Amino acid sequence: MSIRIIVKEPDEVLHKRAKEVTKVTPNVQKLLDDMADTMYDAEGVGLAAPQVGILKRLIVIDAGDEQGLIKMINPEIISSEGEQFGPEGCLSIPGINGDVRRYETVTVKGLDREGKELIITGSGLLSRAFQHEIDHLNGVLFTDIAEKVYEIAADQTGPRRN
Repeated sequence: MSIRIIVKEPDEVLHKRAKEVTKVTPNVQKLLDDMADTMYDAEGVGLAAPQVGILKRLIVIDAGDEQGLIKMINPEIISSEGEQFGPEGCLSIPGINGDVRRYETVTVKGLDREGKELIITGSGLLSRAFQHEIDHLNGVLFTDIAEKVYEIAADQTGPRRN
């Protein structure tokens, strides 16, 4: 497994729609594993394939809850409810946070790294992370939808980054 370079804004790849994965191959599985290693190395909550320069619909998330590490292929939100409003950061936009309105709870359907259907319902941080990473797959950054965007000091501890 390897640590990949995280693409930073304003790289064009961050603003493009990722392509659906049509077949789960060893290369797709390795990319998911590398993405998880990269996310942990950067102390993030989530990472989407476009953030490592690859336009595939792949995400990894670890919100520090009972779900643990989630590796998902072709994720899509199939239901949502409630609302939360709060700060987000992004590994691709260091030094910037924004206040973003998100669903409180989402149910997401996709495939696991073996190609089996995976359905996960999450609330709070997990819900926020799912929405943030799926936005990345659609070329949307949190700064595009934040109600307020602001700089944070390098030593300031803010929300964990996606």
